[in-house]
Order: sequence, then C-alpha cells, then structure tokens
Amino acid sequence: MCQSEGMFHWHIGTLLLTHYHIEKLLIMKILILGAGKMGSFFTDLLSFEHEVAVLENDPKRMRFIYNALRLQKPEEVAEFKPELVINCVTLSYTIEAFKNVMPYLQPYCIISDIASVKTHLKEFYETCGFPYVSTHPMFGPTFANLGQLEKENTIIISEGDHLGKIFFKDIYSSLRLHICEYTFEEHDKVVAYSLGIPFASTMVFAATMKHQDAPGTTFKRHMKIARGLLSEDDYLLTEILFNPRTPHQIARIQEELDILQGIIKDKDSEGMKEYLTKIRKNIE
Repeated sequence: MCQSEGMFHWHIGTLLLTHYHIEKLLIMKILILGAGKMGSFFTDLLSFEHEVAVLENDPKRMRFIYNALRLQKPEEVAEFKPELVINCVTLSYTIEAFKNVMPYLQPYCIISDIASVKTHLKEFYETCGFPYVSTHPMFGPTFANLGQLEKENTIIISEGDHLGKIFFKDIYSSLRLHICEYTFEEHDKVVAYSLGIPFASTMVFAATMKHQDAPGTTFKRHMKIARGLLSEDDYLLTEILFNPRTPHQIARIQEELDILQGIIKDKDSEGMKEYLTKIRKNIE
C-alpha cells in the first residue's frame, strides 16, 4: 500500500470515529484479543452494537463467546479489517499479542489495552506506528456486579489518540463508571497503592490463616475477600505485585506492622489510642 493510500484510509477511519461520536450510529469493527474474563466482558458489552471478532488460540476459552466472529490465527484478522483492537490478554503477553496482529491491521486501526500495569507500554505505543489508547477498568468479574457498575472506577490514560479516548469515555460513561484520567506514570503509582496494598495484605491474611470452627463476622468478611482474590488468575495477581512501585508500598505495610507490634508488645494503651486515632483519620 502506498503512503497516500494509507493516509486516505487513516482519514476515513478518523471520519468514521468522529461520526460515531456525533451520531452514535456507526457500527464499528472491533477485534478483542483474548477470551478470558475481561475479553468475554468486552465482547458481551460491545457485540450487540458493533461487529466484534475475538482472537483466541485456545478453543476451550471460546465456549462462552456468542454473537462474535471467532478467530484462532492472527492471519484471519486481515480479512476482518478491524478499526479498533482491544487487547485483553495477560500482561506478560500484551505486547506480544499486539505484535502478532499488527502486520494484518490497517494503518488507521486504533490499538488499545486494559492492562493493570503500564510499564513498557508507553515506549511500545510511541514506536508502534498505530494510533493507540490505554485504559484500565478498576474492577473485575470476581468482585464487581457487572450489572451495576456505577460505584466502580476506571482509568483512561491521558496520552494517546483523542478519538480513541472518546470511544472509551462513551463506553465507560454508559456503564456509569467513575472515570479518572492519568498519565502512564501516574497510573502505575495509583495501582501500586490501590491494588498492591490490599492484594499483599489479603495474601498475608491467607498465609497466616487457620481453620476456624466458629469464625466471627470480621473473619468471615476477610475470608470472602481472600477467596475472591485467590480465585483470580495467577498471572493477574503476579503482574499487580510485580509493578515496580509495589515494593515501596509493601515496605509501608511492614513499617506499620512494626509500629503496631511494638505497641501490642509493650501493652502501650496511650500509644494504641494515638495509633487508632491516626488510622481512623485515614479512612474518613
């Protein structure tokens, strides 16, 4: 394809997305990479208003994919000609999954991810040659009620294609999600805190837990959270905790445990009172 033809198609894609935003009538061709929990979620969400294809090399994971074209080989993407790619594979394979399909994409196709850690993605996007948008739904099928998401949050990365961001803002707004906009770097800092700390704390709870014949309410609530968290894919838990900024947050947990342990060991009633006052202010 010559450069002028490529630019022509890019402008056509831009006009189509603009038309979508203004008229809300355009049926887009959307390719979902991966048929896991979030891939299935986006397929269900988009397939009744858009033409959706799902690329997944494991046929077993396609069992619950409906109302969408099923693809098993990257070469099949060329015939589908998507205008938007939503990459829902595990973080460790995100860039590889992009590279597998990029040779079969039109130059105007917007590529996107929903990865929970954005390390290395910024560098990849800036050199890939495609318009891009990056988001992170801060909920998962394990804990969230997917029919009522108005109390859940999502992040849209401020860098990236303007029209791609408009598309995801429209989608997330339709779900009544609270939308935050961060840079790549700000996102990873927020995730290390908001996911790294509860993930690590819950894992430690599970690691020290013993069977209880008569558990109290607080114990049962923690148990429910632990079971939900540990039902998640190992790769998801690993990628959150391997965020380069997570070790600093775990160090904060260790510091607070040392303080609390000292207060308990010394039976320091005044110290405990001050500590409880401090932490109650944190959750106001």
